[in-house]
Amino acid sequence: MRRRDVVASAVSFTVVLPAAAQRSGKTQRLVIFSVYQPAALMQEISANGFYRAIFAELRRLGHVEGKNLTVERYGKERHTGSLDALAAEAVRGNPDVIFAIGPGLFELMAATTTIPIVAWSYDPIEMGLTQSLAHPAGNVTGISSDTGPSIWSKRLGLLREIFPAMAKVGFLAPNTPGWRKFLETAVRAACEAARLPLVTALYGLPPSDAAYSQTIVSAARNGANAIMVADNTDIYENRVLIADLIKQVRLPAMYAVPGFVEVGGLMAFKADYIELCQRVAADIDAVLRGAKASDIPFYRGNKFDLTINLQTAKELGLAVPPALLAQAAEVIE
Repeated sequence: MRRRDVVASAVSFTVVLPAAAQRSGKTQRLVIFSVYQPAALMQEISANGFYRAIFAELRRLGHVEGKNLTVERYGKERHTGSLDALAAEAVRGNPDVIFAIGPGLFELMAATTTIPIVAWSYDPIEMGLTQSLAHPAGNVTGISSDTGPSIWSKRLGLLREIFPAMAKVGFLAPNTPGWRKFLETAVRAACEAARLPLVTALYGLPPSDAAYSQTIVSAARNGANAIMVADNTDIYENRVLIADLIKQVRLPAMYAVPGFVEVGGLMAFKADYIELCQRVAADIDAVLRGAKASDIPFYRGNKFDLTINLQTAKELGLAVPPALLAQAAEVIE
């Protein structure tokens, strides 16, 4: 049952472009670098609404694959060795712009300081991508689906409303430098503010079903009686498995990635991904028109929606407070 429909509109911003950089009609090259997603999803016609939204907005802005845009995809099929080598391969052809999401961003940054990179990141300041959202450093700009400790504090508060007995919280994320740093800043700060002990639940990459299972079971054995799940591409691709594993250990869970609640996750407080996808396309468009990445501010999402699965709450023996239901954009019964 949908409590309200969220209608996302394209996000516009002003970038002053040199006259010579206006569209010339030539074919331009975009690299998509997302090593835990199959390349088949990175299409305008895709089962993944995320990429459908990006390509639809690119088309609206005048960039059409096969007409004036060539797209080279670096998905999970090409991730057979080191990320350093794959990043070097991606920049070797000197594309006009790279869209990077998930692991590999820092390897791309090491491989090129000149090719513009539009990144889908967590908190870009906490991750060390830039010291300023308004004035990005170097050749990297993009969007953030995370607002740092404040969003994780909100997620903790919502989870505690549905599960007041929460005493120790686990955090499921990949064991990467970026997530370890993020864990030590945003997530730990949110837990400390809520006076909740934190159990880290980090799994190695590339992930396996067994690794997810062992990490989640270990968090429960280490005393976590609730869990929060990171916003990460490999987590989203394995959402059915992860939601099922978390239900098996009977941990109430808060997710940050769209789609989990639809497959049995308890609740999610998530950014408006359509808005963010439109912003990604706008950034790519600006670069293709001649803007420098350093002239395009990092955009931080500020529209978030709550989704609750009542069936899962019932299975876990949780009563959903009416006030919490009233906040939900979508309730799955």
